[in-house]
Amino acid sequence: MTLDELAAAVERAPSQLSMIETGKREPKLTLLRTIAKALGATVDQLLEAETLDERATLEIALERAMKGQTFRALGIEPFRIGRSVPDDVLRAMLALQGEIERLGDERSATPEEARRANVELRHLMRRQDNYFPELEEHARAILTAVDHPGGPLTQRTASDIAAHLGFSLHYVSDLPASTRSVADLRHGRLYLSNAVPGKGARTAVLQALASRILGHSEPRSYADFLRQRVETNYLVGALMIPEEHAVPVLLEAKAKRALSIEDLRDAYSVSYETAAHRFTNLATRHLDIPVHFLKVHESGTITKAYENDDVNFPSDRLGSIEGQMCCRKWTSRVVFDIPDKFNPYFQYTDTGNGTYWCTARVEASSEGEHSVSVGVRFDDTKWFVGRETTNRGVSRHSVEVCCRRAPAELETQWRDQAWPNVRTPRTLLATLPTGAFPGVDTTDLYEFLDHHAPLA
Repeated sequence: MTLDELAAAVERAPSQLSMIETGKREPKLTLLRTIAKALGATVDQLLEAETLDERATLEIALERAMKGQTFRALGIEPFRIGRSVPDDVLRAMLALQGEIERLGDERSATPEEARRANVELRHLMRRQDNYFPELEEHARAILTAVDHPGGPLTQRTASDIAAHLGFSLHYVSDLPASTRSVADLRHGRLYLSNAVPGKGARTAVLQALASRILGHSEPRSYADFLRQRVETNYLVGALMIPEEHAVPVLLEAKAKRALSIEDLRDAYSVSYETAAHRFTNLATRHLDIPVHFLKVHESGTITKAYENDDVNFPSDRLGSIEGQMCCRKWTSRVVFDIPDKFNPYFQYTDTGNGTYWCTARVEASSEGEHSVSVGVRFDDTKWFVGRETTNRGVSRHSVEVCCRRAPAELETQWRDQAWPNVRTPRTLLATLPTGAFPGVDTTDLYEFLDHHAPLA
């Protein structure tokens, strides 16, 4: 019986039955009885949770696909799937539909799409002062469950959190190169590299577990992928530097006019970047201090940015800051040339939007050195250690001659006498990572899991 025939038999519109069939609408009991009578069945039979056979599964999947955006975009009208249509044809049509959608996702995952997603996410962070109460609550619940007393979160506590979530930890030497960790959800096993040092291993454990705590599913777009990464990093920071313990410490430091990212880092035994990130989460909400954050590669490229203090960072026509060149007069660039790598660097910078004070430090990574800096408006400098610095700079990056062009004398001398061989960033030539796990070689991933899975 076709959908139209059943609709006529029960005196309902085919579209109404289609909504019921696809689970988008719940039918009333009276309608269920009418449908059962038309089909020569009972209501109990209609409601049985019986597994469909392969043919029925294929037919339903294809019927749903024909009502979807891909078929409509190709101008393919829905058609009746007769019993004479071989199963192989149904499988082939579904496979083609899946491949068309995958290619569409790949084409849309361009650097421009990434910049748009970054801009939208940064606007959300700014609206909320980079503070997300639902993520704070997740962290609070987990730490309560494992009786964390406050202070630095140890490797043992990270293991306790894993056990609380049903995972055992396994350190291996053959982790897929494109992964930081791998979770075997079937067997409750979390694999990590045995080459990662203690503090790094703790972070890797929490990052792997954060997605499970937050219930992340396969991202449907690059914006979803990016949001999930930001949520993961936020939750890890909230676990390592708990709000209810850190805020009193920060308030006391503010009262003493002794706020310091280094002190926050040392108090909770985290990286400078984690401490800087966490400070931006809590500063505006609890200390009433607008802030900005920058992470800059040694090449001068901005890789991460956040601001709610009206600082004027360089941006492209889409409003994206990431990927832009940081002004060479800004603290985040100057710090690379400071010989003292042990102590933090402080600087006041005069800009077209006023004067800002920043504290910065250089950290090494697998991709080269990065500077991490946190800054505030001049009026808020009084709360921070380092406010007495005599280091000053002037940044006019909104004016081209500030640092986007070489000094006139040098340009005149060398403009026609130089030809550099440019190191082109990979991201300019390739689409963004695609697939269920963007950037991960799934063959390596699945072979790894198959190799390490416990014997039945």
